[in-house]
Amino acid sequence: MEETFPHLPLQREAPVNEKRPGTYFPPKEPKDSRGHGKGLLQKLTNAKEEAAGDLGGFDDRKLFRFSVQKGFNPDDLRKISTEIEFVSQEDETVVIGFASDAALAQFESRLATMAEGDGVTNKQVIYALQSIDAWSMEDRKGWALRKHGLPETDEFLLDIELWPLEDNHQERDQEWTAFKQWLVEKGIEKKDHVKQPGLTLCRVVCDSNQADQLLRHRDVRSVDLPPSFALERSLIFKGIQNFPEIPNPEEDAPGIVVLDSGLATGHPLLKTAVGDAQSFLPGEGGHDEHGHGTHVGGLALYGDFEHSLRDGAFIPTLRLFSGRILDKDNENTTGFVENHIEEAVRYFTTEYNCRVFNLSFGDANKPYLGAHLKGLSVTLDNLSRELGILFVVSAGNHRINDDSPDGLAWRDNYPDYLLEEAWKIIEPAPALNVLTVGSLARHNQTYSSQRNPMDPAEVPIAQPNQPSPFTRGGHSVDGAIKPELVAHGGNWALNTLPRRAAILGVTAGLGVVSTNLKFAGGNLFSVDIGTSMAAPQVAHLAASVLREHPDVGADFLRAMLCMNAVMPKASQDLIDQNKAFRAICGYGQVSEASLHRSLENAVTLMASGPIENKRHHFYEIPVPDEFISRGKRLREVAVALAYTPPVRSTRIKYRATRIDFRLVTASDLDHITTMFNKATEKDDYENIPELKGSTIGQQARSKGTVQADFWRFRQFNSKSKLRKNQKLFVVVTRNDFPWGESLCDSEEEYALVVSLRDRENEKARLYSQIKAQIETRLPVRVKV
Repeated sequence: MEETFPHLPLQREAPVNEKRPGTYFPPKEPKDSRGHGKGLLQKLTNAKEEAAGDLGGFDDRKLFRFSVQKGFNPDDLRKISTEIEFVSQEDETVVIGFASDAALAQFESRLATMAEGDGVTNKQVIYALQSIDAWSMEDRKGWALRKHGLPETDEFLLDIELWPLEDNHQERDQEWTAFKQWLVEKGIEKKDHVKQPGLTLCRVVCDSNQADQLLRHRDVRSVDLPPSFALERSLIFKGIQNFPEIPNPEEDAPGIVVLDSGLATGHPLLKTAVGDAQSFLPGEGGHDEHGHGTHVGGLALYGDFEHSLRDGAFIPTLRLFSGRILDKDNENTTGFVENHIEEAVRYFTTEYNCRVFNLSFGDANKPYLGAHLKGLSVTLDNLSRELGILFVVSAGNHRINDDSPDGLAWRDNYPDYLLEEAWKIIEPAPALNVLTVGSLARHNQTYSSQRNPMDPAEVPIAQPNQPSPFTRGGHSVDGAIKPELVAHGGNWALNTLPRRAAILGVTAGLGVVSTNLKFAGGNLFSVDIGTSMAAPQVAHLAASVLREHPDVGADFLRAMLCMNAVMPKASQDLIDQNKAFRAICGYGQVSEASLHRSLENAVTLMASGPIENKRHHFYEIPVPDEFISRGKRLREVAVALAYTPPVRSTRIKYRATRIDFRLVTASDLDHITTMFNKATEKDDYENIPELKGSTIGQQARSKGTVQADFWRFRQFNSKSKLRKNQKLFVVVTRNDFPWGESLCDSEEEYALVVSLRDRENEKARLYSQIKAQIETRLPVRVKV
């Protein structure tokens, strides 16, 4: 067995430079400024008439939709009038605000002055405005409501989101009190609610007339249908008799929590590892009545369950916990799942110090198509930051519907349809501070094709290690990479016989095997398909890292998993053909080769913050001569960074701060600090070159809160910078958004991991050489 070693520390260099401030480009004056003023004046008049039709409201102000140029600072609305209050930034060009009658009169006066050709103050703000409208009924409709319309029953459930009013908690309380009273007056029954500083949700029972009134309520941000979790069921798999007894995990084994439909705690493969199973669903016990939670639990405990099954060895190394949040139908109709998740998370963190939570479900009624994130994503992001925990969530599964391919098009058009809107990630997959997991196919032979290898009737859609035909993808807020990781979740096949063309799923034997709820009948195992099966395998790896590194935080776990991701060749081939498939595959599939400990030919170095706003941190990477020696073989430098920022759903950028990294070369530390110095000319600063050959690129990776990149080299010739006495540095930079400075801590934490890999060199002594370099450096290299 190959010898392993503890990961090494990466020491920060003493200079902590201030970041050079960015440059603001004010909007250009319109070619016809008088016409611009007249046009806005007319739009304002129309918007006032439409806004007058709004109902309710905790005060008398009107709500307006300001269309603006990209880059507009929403707080600049107050330059028009101090009585215009910013409410939300819905996308890069839409800002929502409250305006009093006095503010409207002042605004009209300014526009009239511009229309007459006279000068006005703060004209750049008015130049940036493109239109002024009311927030309409159509604007308030959520994705599912727009797509499916109101239910045809006499009464139905609707989910209402109020404007967060994050800057004014007194107004937020007034808004909530007034809305509850308005519901009573209109005879609308409130079933449940979520009330957080940046999130106010309310689930109501209403009829179509009441729904129409809700869509015209001034304080309503959105109205949508309740969640639809779209979980596939499993096929009972043939059981294994006389299975050996399962040992107990070690007493200090890390815990992993499955938030799902409950758990069959008596299952022979699970029972020795179960720490606690509780229900957070009112009126229900902690036992599993559906089977999904038990299936997910087996994958969370053992990871690659099929590998363990083939080896005939199930040795639990984690403690398994279960929080029931879904009923026997794998639904949650008693109230908001956000409340049940928060209660469960606080329980397991307080009672057992659990830090890894798996959520294998998604709301098919809420695909992420841009704009602000929804309630569950916001809840997970806030809990991640507050409690320092890691959520691993599934990307979601495509439901076969009118948007799906037909017949042979499933095969012929694969994988192009994975890029379409109907395959976009769904709540809570867009959350930034979590890890989102998509699905890969593992098998391409159905039960029938195994029995009848000459029969071509059943055709797999995906080949092994290609994206599953049902997996969802797409970027999150501001273009952040989602999903970050992929794991095996199953495949579909197509029955090509005439008159029988159909999708074959779990019954075809192309899914993921795990523990079966109905084990008492003799079948220990079952098969299921979906990204729900992929997520717990990654959650297992995250919790397993805590065995070797029990004191690290969630940022370290995210960075380590993404840095150790490898893109399967079958998926990489698709990305090489079309880079857009990166949005389906993320950084790839986690490799365990050097995840937990370093090897002589694969060395990991670890560092962490904190870092102040507008500052740079510098790290020199020790690169042994052996690593850059001549000869053709694959060598790799991998870098990953993760942080957990505060978030606000009223801002299109969502995260309050940005922390990112660059991998650069320089002759020495003085040179690198000069390159990033505040006094550097703008063009020089923006064009500081990274080391060539990155897989992802600085611009694409920096949009997320976990960022990974990979530099691969086949050879280092005499012109290579690293062979010309150039040193290798990672530079970490923090830059808060102006609106986010008050939300962030003076020092924000981050985790940084770097790996040098020379796997094709069997005689590599990288670890020994890097360790020696670290030990010869000065013991104190960072200013205290």
